[in-house]
Amino acid sequence: MAGAKIVSNETKQTLVFVYGTLKKDFPNHYLFEQLISQKEATYVGTCITHQPHPLVIGPCGIPYMLYLPGSVGHQINGELYSVTAQGLVSLDELEGTSVGHYERRPVQVTTREKSDAEEGEKGRTVVLVDAEAYFAHRNFGERMWARCGRVGLDEYSLERAACDYVKKVNRPEGWSFLDEIENFLSEAYPNLRDQNTCFSNIIRKTELPRCSSGR
Repeated sequence: MAGAKIVSNETKQTLVFVYGTLKKDFPNHYLFEQLISQKEATYVGTCITHQPHPLVIGPCGIPYMLYLPGSVGHQINGELYSVTAQGLVSLDELEGTSVGHYERRPVQVTTREKSDAEEGEKGRTVVLVDAEAYFAHRNFGERMWARCGRVGLDEYSLERAACDYVKKVNRPEGWSFLDEIENFLSEAYPNLRDQNTCFSNIIRKTELPRCSSGR
């Protein structure tokens, strides 16, 4: 892990923490597969946020980590990648940073580095690393936390993705995801205070329009 930090400093690469659909085996991991094949990204390992953060499910079953210092949340499990400047351009485009969907902010994560002297978990040293992550944009982050009853998750799992996530090809054309977020935050949606509720089931029961976005 220490080696990853040195690479980041010398080549101006950025360590990026991902917690949602960009993880291995998840719907948007294809982008990292492309970046890795183009030598624009490298997988570093699994990790967990050093500080707790709220993690909620929004419209289309999209996960959002919220930047709300002082809020109750969980340490979030995810993956760490070292990404070039060009790779960041591709990630920023997917995450809609230029239009106010997500914003990339600093985050500290911890990982366990193997010790040469010992094997197993007892032989691993906890390493604190400075990285960046995609948080819900500040324009709606606090409202989304309130909309979800100030109750979050500690991990976006494959089971959760299978239950919730609506792929872009399954979303009707013409819908703006920012408009859909506003609908989600309004009374147009049923009460989503239970973050264990399957979003896809809510969609089917209410027949609400799904959003269209780059994710």
